[in-house]
Amino acid sequence: MKLRFYNGNILTAEDMTVRWGEVHTDGDTITYVGEEKSRSDEKFDREIDLNGNLIMPSFKNAHTHSAMVFLRSYADDMPLQDWLFKQVFPMEDKLTPEDIYIFTKLAALEYFSGGTTACFDMYFYPEYIAQAGIDTGLRTVICGSVSGGDNKADYDSALSRLEEYYNKFNGADPLISFKIGFHAEYTTHISIMKGIAELAEKYKQPVYTHNSETEKEVRECIGRHGKTPAALMEETGLLKYGGGGFHCVHFTDEDMEIFRRNGAWVITNPCSNCKLASGIAPLAEMRKKGLRLAIGTDGAASNNALDMFREMYLASVLQKILENDASAMPADAVLEMALKGSALAMGLTGCDTLAAGKKADMTVIDLNTPNMQPLHNTVKNIVFAGNKSNVIMTVSGGVIVYENGQFPTLDAEKIYADANAAVKALINR
Repeated sequence: MKLRFYNGNILTAEDMTVRWGEVHTDGDTITYVGEEKSRSDEKFDREIDLNGNLIMPSFKNAHTHSAMVFLRSYADDMPLQDWLFKQVFPMEDKLTPEDIYIFTKLAALEYFSGGTTACFDMYFYPEYIAQAGIDTGLRTVICGSVSGGDNKADYDSALSRLEEYYNKFNGADPLISFKIGFHAEYTTHISIMKGIAELAEKYKQPVYTHNSETEKEVRECIGRHGKTPAALMEETGLLKYGGGGFHCVHFTDEDMEIFRRNGAWVITNPCSNCKLASGIAPLAEMRKKGLRLAIGTDGAASNNALDMFREMYLASVLQKILENDASAMPADAVLEMALKGSALAMGLTGCDTLAAGKKADMTVIDLNTPNMQPLHNTVKNIVFAGNKSNVIMTVSGGVIVYENGQFPTLDAEKIYADANAAVKALINR
């Protein structure tokens, strides 16, 4: 399908400047971004008058567990250990592959309605995550989530699964890719971590994991290895080709320097970290030190919403409190993290900006609403005043997947019904 978006504002994310112009697509690719053109003989399947609204790259959710929408509001306002061991883990033990497929499709609807077209997903049964992405049009980067103890069976299983998935998912479908990763230092024996480093060396690939989410995690890692999780990753060679850490709340100055010199990404999840009382990642300090920053939501069990607007707002305002400086973590830096930074952290180099030759992954923001007026500064409005209701269209791979409250390519009512039936069966299982 060929689309033309005209008579509107454009934010390409190559910088945070808003310009007037138009955008053309052909299939899954952007063919033109620039000044408005006079009418020509070029034919489009649809020409969309933006009416002064803003078109920009879609959000990329750089850390999530999509299928955890099944636990949304199931076990809130509980101490972390009770929440995790008494509620989350017992329910996850009941999950089937079909459950993962159904719940990931539900998450896709939430992503699209909030202007998100891609996620960095770490959860069970990756084949079913991938199929849900293909069937909904959600660009999905699957992150390896292996773990295991000090025995040969766990080692062989973790390494064989990672290599199998790496070769199976990369190149199989344009919407799906796979990154080498493991759950966390505290669930993964050092022998497996070293084996993953060897696998990363074999394929010259980055490695991703949960990193320094809680004080307890860091303290116990130092007790086991004499080093923080970040220092251990560097020592074992896991950061040789970059990669990243999810959360990175309790980073020391040395940890920041380790990530900076290795080109690793800090992927922050401020809503989840606040709700679970994990802490506030020192993003402003990380930015000053030149670290690469991206944003994700984490799962809906610990966040309740897969909403990048909430993440951006908290990513900025929490730094102002942490730094005691109202100028800390400005809006343009945070929006860049959610658009360009998150895409690059996920390896989606073709989806980071609006430019000819890039993927047609875009969202349209309604500026003709009370919370977007007056238009003193559109970027600041999006970060500090924007919310999901401002998203009026989402385009994934050149396909309109959300428009004015509707999902043109999906049967939302069936997905809702299937998800509720699956939850009921799971609880009773």
